[in-house]
Amino acid sequence: MTVLYSWNVNGLRAVLKNGFMDWFQQTRPDILCLQETRLLPEEVPPALLEAEGYQSFWNPALKRGYSGTATFSRVPPEAVSTLDMPEFDEEGRAQLLYFKEFVLVNTYWPNSQDERKRLPYKLAFCAAIGKALDKLVKSGRHVIICGDFNIAHTEIDLARPKQNENNAGYYIEEREAMAAFLARGYVDVFRRFYPDTIAYTWWSYRGQARPKNIGWRLDYHCIDEGFLSQVKDIRICDDVMGSDHCPVALTLKTASRKRGK
Repeated sequence: MTVLYSWNVNGLRAVLKNGFMDWFQQTRPDILCLQETRLLPEEVPPALLEAEGYQSFWNPALKRGYSGTATFSRVPPEAVSTLDMPEFDEEGRAQLLYFKEFVLVNTYWPNSQDERKRLPYKLAFCAAIGKALDKLVKSGRHVIICGDFNIAHTEIDLARPKQNENNAGYYIEEREAMAAFLARGYVDVFRRFYPDTIAYTWWSYRGQARPKNIGWRLDYHCIDEGFLSQVKDIRICDDVMGSDHCPVALTLKTASRKRGK
């Protein structure tokens, strides 16, 4: 089996002060995808960069203290790339890691912001991700895309849908973009496995939202339909603290391994 975790840490410096290393060492996922790392590799404590048994791959934003993705893997990928689109690469929005059984896409989708300030950028990213995945699938590869999508897709995915219809993350344009993305042939794994389960992955720091479980499901693992048979389970780890998001763990039946020569 392969266990793949995804977690928006809302600043790696901050989460390192809140038990991240203990969690990482106890959990030891096969692959760990992080979003919103907000630092450069040279700013990472050696204990994390040199985590025993892992290789790490970093895709920081050009702007210091902003955005960024990173992936830790116990199995060396065959190759690692970005979207090769400067408008998204300069914000560290996506990493593509090529394994024998699948291509893993670690993503931090843009926040569309108040008054839809970055909505065009967000929608352009949605379209770019869809095209990139389509190209991989058409070439015969299976894909797993994970990360913070910054979209609550349907009413069940947030605690107060009516009150948030005009808020970032639940704009109708974003929900339609998510629906269009899935319609390309991709599966929201958690919702496919647990169609009626109310579970969230993000909670505001305000108003005791997390203790009251007033949250949003913004973090996803999606796969191409043809790879669904290889999924064993998916779990939202809402008992893990340290960030305003919690990790999500995808368990595959297949084992990720290095391609033989």
